[in-house]
Order: sequence, then structure tokens, then C-alpha cells
Amino acid sequence: MSALVRILPLEASPPSLQDNTGDVDRLQRAIVARPEFAGTRLVLPYRQLPTVAAGFRRAGFRGAAVLNEVLPVAASEVEPDGQAYFELVDFLPAAPTCLPAMALDLGSTHLEAVLLDLLSGRELGRATRENSQVVYGADILSRVHLAAGKGGEATEGLGRLHRAVVSDVNALAAELAGQAGLIKEEIRALSVAGNTAMGHFFLNLNPYHLCREPYIPLVNAPGPVAAVDLGLELHPAAPVHVLPGVGSYFGGDLLAGIVACDLDLVAEPAMLIDVGTNAEVVVGCRDWLVACAGAAGPALEGGVAKMGMRAGEGVIERVRIDPAGGELSFQVIGAPPAVAERGGGRQQAVGGVADRPKARGICGSGMIDLMAELFLAGIIDIRGKLRPERMGDRLLNGPDGPAFVVARPGEAADGRAVTVSQVDLDALMRSKAAMYAILGTLMDQVGLPFEELAKIHVAGAFGRHINPRQAVVLGMIPDLPLDTYRSVGNSSLAGARRYLLEAPGRRRIHEISRSITYIELNVNHEFMIRFSGSRFIPHTDRSLFPSVPLPE
Repeated sequence: MSALVRILPLEASPPSLQDNTGDVDRLQRAIVARPEFAGTRLVLPYRQLPTVAAGFRRAGFRGAAVLNEVLPVAASEVEPDGQAYFELVDFLPAAPTCLPAMALDLGSTHLEAVLLDLLSGRELGRATRENSQVVYGADILSRVHLAAGKGGEATEGLGRLHRAVVSDVNALAAELAGQAGLIKEEIRALSVAGNTAMGHFFLNLNPYHLCREPYIPLVNAPGPVAAVDLGLELHPAAPVHVLPGVGSYFGGDLLAGIVACDLDLVAEPAMLIDVGTNAEVVVGCRDWLVACAGAAGPALEGGVAKMGMRAGEGVIERVRIDPAGGELSFQVIGAPPAVAERGGGRQQAVGGVADRPKARGICGSGMIDLMAELFLAGIIDIRGKLRPERMGDRLLNGPDGPAFVVARPGEAADGRAVTVSQVDLDALMRSKAAMYAILGTLMDQVGLPFEELAKIHVAGAFGRHINPRQAVVLGMIPDLPLDTYRSVGNSSLAGARRYLLEAPGRRRIHEISRSITYIELNVNHEFMIRFSGSRFIPHTDRSLFPSVPLPE
């Protein structure tokens, strides 16, 4: 491995009357004398100078130097060959047996992190946490407006957002360290993959221009910063690397995903779809990469439906309507796979296992399943509109108009039926239309039909739980052989993990950030035309979805 933080055992000759070289100079001379560091650019941050000097002398001029790798922000300008340089930040009396570092997916609604040992690559812990910033706004745009006033100046709101996310990261660090039998101050590095706005909040940078034409970040590729400068309760000298982004809606999380899927190394064109707060899409291969992003995610995360929620225990993730008898069954997360709860109070269990937990809501994949099944059963029409005459006793007239009962009171966790209203279905229709419009616009920009794609990687919770066939029925994703689709989990976190462990991965991320082509959809007229055509099931042009049957 070529980890972000390196441990270098060494021994230097002690000072004498014949050799009055300063302690730190002596140490630096010993480091660059090593063959693996010959010609390396080595710097010592002023803040760490006393610590390094004291440690070196206290150890009797033998022990282990701690070096942080630094990749220049603009490597092509600072170092023509993109060569990294190193910061000397500590000196230990002996090489440690474990060197913990943390990789973080900085999501706008949830944070997920892993703790790794940089010496072995072994995973020491894993944890997730809700983003505390949601109390200031469920969507990124609300937070951007809170952080910056009408004149463009940063407000106290930015400070609140910054402190909230730093507190979350500190809590995650403490939890991860506890899992590994460590303390959080032993964590020696942090890599952060998130969207551009979250990166600005984390670094306490003004996001004012992110949502105003021409949509320019304050910085695309922030350099590393010491943990102590951000108020992080890690080792004070731990380098914090916020992965570079490309545009206001294209952050380091997507670059991390590209590297995690090796999209930049494959010979044939492939695609990466990452659906969260936004739908972020990349298409390309080792010769070229093109990306775009658009707002298609909230309904798919379960954030728009009244009873929608993120995937978790007790949440409906699968729905099935028997085409013969019309009986509905559903699967909740956390129940045994063979256990389904059936409408009409009848339940199915295997091996005597009780069918629990009961339903408490429905997530994005459950909504997609439900809507596809409702369409195939003729309960909604091609516009996604409910047909009350086909709903039977699952029709509920609520405050938002007609609603469909998915889980009856006896099947629900709190005795309150899980329902989906016409308003919820309309929101999902907009999201599915935006999703397909984003994919179609991007493919048209590169001049390729969907059939030319060797693989489509689907990331995040959306990728873990989605049934590709149901998404095809809705017209959300292209009608391709189902083995084209590959679920890749949290690709953002996987890329942040690689960033910690592999120097080639770090360089690839920085190289991609400079070479990828980004298309801004906010001002793309073709996208709006495609969006309008996609607001039918599966599409206005049915020839695009030959495998989807037309219900009665």
C-alpha cells in the first residue's frame, strides 16, 4: 500500500561537536537519504516543528517518522509530473502496530464512515449518523440561503451549519474509535467525499455562488487542512482531504465513485448513476468521461412521499400485486426474505418465524415497486393517476385526495395504515421523468445509444434496494438486459477509502477532476424537452421500452 500517512522507521547519528546540525535538519536529512524518499520534496509545518523536534530528541534520534502525503491542489502547475510531496508531522519512539484513519461519505441527509488501519488496510469499524444540518433545511438550497445573505456575504448561518457537521464527524470518530478500542485522538487522517455544497459547509466556506448562474464554487479542489484547524477531535496533525469536485452540482463524492467503479480504466463505455439528494451521472471509459447532475433524488430517497422514509428496519422495500387475483403483498426491511405481509390480514411465515418488524413507512425502492405494480395491474394510468374504480377497499379518501392503502392498520407498526396519495405518486412521476431525462440528455451529448453501454453501475441506497425491472417498467432507466445493471453500494465511501490507502487512487481522482467534461443541466433546453416526454409510463415514445407491456 501507499497510504496517505506513512510510518518511516529510521535512525540518525546523534549530534556532536563535529556535527552541529540542528535536530530537525538532521531528521530531514536522514529521511531524504532513504532510497524510497530520494529527491522527495519534504516540508515541516510550523505548528508541528516543536512536536517533531522534541519527539526526535526524546527518542534518542531513533524511532519512526510520521509523514503525511500531500498532492498539490493544481498538480499540473505546481509539480509538472503530479508528484506528491510529504509533510513531516511527528516522530515516535517506535513504529506503531496500528495507524487508524477515517474515510467519510459526507451526505446531505446521512453521514457514513469507516475506520481503517493504514498499515494493513483492515477495516476497524463502520458507523452511520443522520446529518444534524437537516434541522436547518431538508434540502441543500435552503442551507445555502441560510449560509449566505442576499448580498453574498456569509452569515452566522454558515457557522451553525459548519459546527453541526463538525460535531457529527466528531461523534462518528468517537463511535468508530470505540469499536476499535481506541480514542478518537489517535485517528491520523480523514478523507471526505461529499457534494460541493457539503464540502463548503464542512470547510466553513461561503456557498453563495453555488446556486446562482453561472454556478461557480468558491473552490473546486481545496488543499489538505490539519484537523485542529477545523475543530475536529482527531490527532491534531491529522490531514483532512476533502476530495476535489468539478462544479456546483458535481462534487468529490462522484469522483470517488468513478474511481471505486474503475470507470476511468475500462475500455468500453460504461455509466455510473448515484442517486441521493441529486441524481449524478457519469458516462465514459479510459479515453473520455462526461458527467452531469440534476434534481431527481428526493422522491427516490423517500423524502417526498408523506409516509416515505429512507431504507431502514420496518420500511417497505418490495411490493407485489398478483396479476391473477390482485392480492397485494409487501416485504419490509429486517424481516426474513421469505416473509411477506399480505393484504386482508393473512400473513405468510416460514419456519415458524414471526413476520416482524411491521411496516412503518415506505422507501424509494418500495415506491418504485408499488408504482410499477399499480401500473401493471391497471390501478394507475399512463400519467400515474389513480383509478378509484380499480382500487376496491384499498381506496382511502384523505386530505390530499384519493390514496392507496399499502399496509392496513393491523399490518403497520403503530396501527396507522401506510398509504400513498396521488400527491406522492405525482412527486415520484416527476423524479422518474427527471431521472430518464438526465440519462437521455447525457447520452445524446456524447452521441451514443444506451445499447452501447457495457455496464451501468447503480450506487447508494438506491442501487442497493432498487429492482431494475420495476424501474424499467416505470421508464426511469433504459430498457436494457437486466444484467447490464450492477449495484455497487456506497461508491462515494469506497472511493474515499481508496483515497486513504492508495497513491494511484489519489492521483486518479485529481487527474479526473481536471480532465472530465461537466454538462450544466440548469441551462440545458434539451433536458426540459426530454423531461416533458418522460412524464408518462413508461414514456411518450413507447418504442423506447419494448419489453414493458401495456395493461388493460
